[in-house]
Amino acid sequence: MTGKTVLITGATSGIGAHTARLLLDRGHRVAVTGRDETRLKAFLDETGRPDRLLGIIADAADWPATQAAVTRTVAHFGALHAAVANAGFVAADHPRTIADGDPELWAPMVLTNVLGPALLANAALPHLEATGGRLVLIGSVAGLKNSPANLYSATKWAVTGMAENLRMYATSRGVGVTLVNPGMTDTPFWQGGVPPFALSREPVAEAICFALGQPAGVDLNTLTIRPVGQPV
Repeated sequence: MTGKTVLITGATSGIGAHTARLLLDRGHRVAVTGRDETRLKAFLDETGRPDRLLGIIADAADWPATQAAVTRTVAHFGALHAAVANAGFVAADHPRTIADGDPELWAPMVLTNVLGPALLANAALPHLEATGGRLVLIGSVAGLKNSPANLYSATKWAVTGMAENLRMYATSRGVGVTLVNPGMTDTPFWQGGVPPFALSREPVAEAICFALGQPAGVDLNTLTIRPVGQPV
């Protein structure tokens, strides 16, 4: 992959931010979205590369904002070669369950984690078809292994299914679809209780870049990356 344009949602911190920096280091053009203007500005200032980095305020679960982010990326850089549905989070009542959690806190998580990738796919696929590009969905090992009454896990199971049904649609249009499933990773997800063997963010970012770097005609569909020591 040489000098291509990649849009990453929810990329002002964590895995998305590391992926953006890695792509910039390798000569690509990157658009990142985030909901918080202050955090977005801090990321842009820290990262630099104003000629190849575009920041856009957008909520991944909002259709007009997602559509505008894709449109603005294409207008700014001239094309779109890859889109990464990275935005996602766990509800504030984690690790409480569907049985004892707070339903008032669930809707934003479900909308971001499930609706968000679908909105990005709808907005990005016509542009990816024009470039023979790739859509990457960030899933989770939680979307492969169930845990009791875990709504976050259920959202990631939805992403697993979405990746496959999008692949079935996109492959006949020359677009690749990859699901990347990180295991336990050192991100704010753990809210201060990071497992000692957790992955750093860099290997997950490398896996995303590996998917984006596949040659024409290769549709790499699923990458699962766990730390050594993760039992599930």
